[in-house]
Amino acid sequence: METHKDFTEGKIIGPLFGFVGPILFALFLQAMYGAVDLMVVGKFGTSVDVSAVSTGSQIMNSITYMICAFAMGTTVTLGQKLGEGEAKQGGRIVGASIVLFLVIGVVMMILVPVCAGGLATLMNAPEEALSATIAYIRICGAGSIVIIAYNLIGSIFRGLGDSRTPLVTVAIACVCNILGDLLFVAGFGMGTRGTAVATVMAQTVSVLISFQLIRRKKLPFELSRDQIRPDVQITKSVASVGIPLALQDLILSISFLIILAIVNSLGLVASAGVGVAVKVSSFIMLVPSSFSQAMSAFTAQNYGAKKYGRAVRSLWYAIGTSTLLGIALFYLAFFHGDILVGIFSSDAEVIAAASDYLKAYAIDCIFICFLFCFTGFFNGIGATKFVMTQGIAAAFLVRIPVA
Repeated sequence: METHKDFTEGKIIGPLFGFVGPILFALFLQAMYGAVDLMVVGKFGTSVDVSAVSTGSQIMNSITYMICAFAMGTTVTLGQKLGEGEAKQGGRIVGASIVLFLVIGVVMMILVPVCAGGLATLMNAPEEALSATIAYIRICGAGSIVIIAYNLIGSIFRGLGDSRTPLVTVAIACVCNILGDLLFVAGFGMGTRGTAVATVMAQTVSVLISFQLIRRKKLPFELSRDQIRPDVQITKSVASVGIPLALQDLILSISFLIILAIVNSLGLVASAGVGVAVKVSSFIMLVPSSFSQAMSAFTAQNYGAKKYGRAVRSLWYAIGTSTLLGIALFYLAFFHGDILVGIFSSDAEVIAAASDYLKAYAIDCIFICFLFCFTGFFNGIGATKFVMTQGIAAAFLVRIPVA
């Protein structure tokens, strides 16, 4: 089965939106990880479990998003080479990326569990939920290599213009995670620890199945064992794109973690309420995130082929559609936030706190849909230092001081 899609020829709207669709659905399923965890502990656990999962998953999500941002270096490098007509370089890019992210995965497997206590304390995790939060971070941290492999697979296929294969891998992981949550939390009463075990096991199964799917697909290049080795040139290329994005994402995550730490100091209800609201907002963010990822891959191929006008036209199509969807999301968050958060919690105080958060957050739904299209475009042309600069400026000049 052919995986490579050429975005440099033919119509723009159909292929672009056809690429966005599976990305959006895949991100939706990926967001279901934390959502299902929170839903299950909210129904079968206690407020301690809800607080621990919301704080612990926020920390792990910050680490995962940083790795995903770094993996964008592989997406853009691979996409640009395909656009340049140098598909044969794909094997080198993928092989070098596997080695690079394997090293990162091993480091994270050791570092995150060791630092779990410090991270939970730094986040002002409520005293009642501190030990459960530490356990969640340690279990998920021990599975870092699987989480990284899982996200690297997605970045490689998006660089090929294939957004359906990552959708399949995410769907597999999501189903396994739901079954694991029901087994460990609802069945065995393991609470916070059960959600963490279910998450790692689900992604392990997904990665193993993904490798089998990859072996059956026809790639536009050959990938042999000999190519899975360090390559300084490729690593520099991937890092030059990925490091600025990872740094920006790190600063962005830190700014949100500072807000969460402030909220945690207000008590258990506030901590659980904002944790639930953040889960709802993570679903809202799926629309701009999917357009950003699609624009990165679409732009990278056209930039590599030197079809700059085509890349710019695709940007305006994406902005128009994404902003219209952002207006609809604003309406839902502002006027029906209580219904949305009620999916994740039955505690009246937690629902009230989460609804207040969403009312203040709603206006961002419109602006972020507009902004993320530009972010994806600049990522695709390799201008990731600019993306990093504006992201860091927003965090240090606005979000952190205001918080």
